[in-house]
Amino acid sequence: MSGSGSVVEPPPPGSSPLDVDEIRAEFPALDQQVHGRDLVYLDNAATAHKPNRVIDAVREHDRATNANVHRGVHALSQRATDAFEEARDTTRAFLGAEDPEEIIWTRGTTEAINLVADAWARRELGPDDEIVLTELEHHSNIVPWQRVREETGARLRVVPIDDDGAVEMDALEDAVGPDTALVTLAHVSNALGTVNDVHAATEIAHDADALALVDGAQAVPHMDVDVQDIGCDFYAFSGHKVYGPTGIGALYGRRELLEEMQPYQAGGEMIRQVTFEETTYACLPAKFEAGTPNITGAVGLGHALDFVTDHGRDSIRAHEDRVLSAATERLAAIDEVEILGTAEDKASVLSFVIEDVHPHDVGTVLDREGVAIRAGHHCTQPVMDKFGVAATCRASFAMYNTVEETEALADAVREAIEIFH
Repeated sequence: MSGSGSVVEPPPPGSSPLDVDEIRAEFPALDQQVHGRDLVYLDNAATAHKPNRVIDAVREHDRATNANVHRGVHALSQRATDAFEEARDTTRAFLGAEDPEEIIWTRGTTEAINLVADAWARRELGPDDEIVLTELEHHSNIVPWQRVREETGARLRVVPIDDDGAVEMDALEDAVGPDTALVTLAHVSNALGTVNDVHAATEIAHDADALALVDGAQAVPHMDVDVQDIGCDFYAFSGHKVYGPTGIGALYGRRELLEEMQPYQAGGEMIRQVTFEETTYACLPAKFEAGTPNITGAVGLGHALDFVTDHGRDSIRAHEDRVLSAATERLAAIDEVEILGTAEDKASVLSFVIEDVHPHDVGTVLDREGVAIRAGHHCTQPVMDKFGVAATCRASFAMYNTVEETEALADAVREAIEIFH
């Protein structure tokens, strides 16, 4: 997807057009007014809304099952366990993983990355090791590695992005060397929408005998993800970005790595045998899932992933690319607007600033017009520093957004300009 494509660009061959009206009817939250205006929800990179399928599945689980998993011999516990593990296998298939035991439930991408930092990096790395990351990362893929550096002495090496907001792949290759233990990067930037070449990054890492971790939070709602095709060692994502509940996500890890790693947390469920002298740990995936899990979250996530699969990720990507192209074209035509992040390959995010107007003020005016966007640094302060701004306005799109909604976005932006200029 180019940052400046045609509004009427057709979907690629082999993809089917989405019935957006039918899709929107599945999302009750979209059918409301805000400040007397029809809601135009363009904050999907923060949290996407839930379809009825997910809402109903969570409600039905709480209504008719609501039992703990794995530990009970009664019918409700067995039913809950079946649903919980079925959701794990759905996640395995969605990511293209080989084994459901390679899927570890977490609270989301942040916890998944912290799990790798704690259970692998803190135990394996030392002062002679380097972690390579990029200037494009979310704080959740920066701060855990800074803590690893503080505790192990391992060094961080940061690969720059260019003026379009794309990772400089030559610089990434130059940064990776014999001391590199891990290469970690976002699949899609939450701040700019840049799609990174995670296949190439993984190959670069593996050529240096390093591991590769991909932050997939912004990728899984918008494009096909196959961890075996990518070849990465770890892949993390969050449920609430992909039409599922909050507080649930997953870490994919290669089985041999997960088996070698120590538990992230200790307590119930992750044990095989406990005495006061010694504890032995359970097998995968229980070893990393201490305590009562977010059962309804996992069930809801499984239904959300099925919802995406049923509509076809190629079709979703084609539709969202058209919406992004339309929004980009309309805002680029407004003289006072500057678009940040114009990489050749983008997905679903449009970040912009208005001359002499703070993004928070823009967001407030847009909200009054019924248009919900995000204004701030998007937990990517190094990206903001790169472009010399404190914050941006960010419109982010989902399968249920329409080209017509980009007109409402542009009209609201013009209203903000008229007010403040």
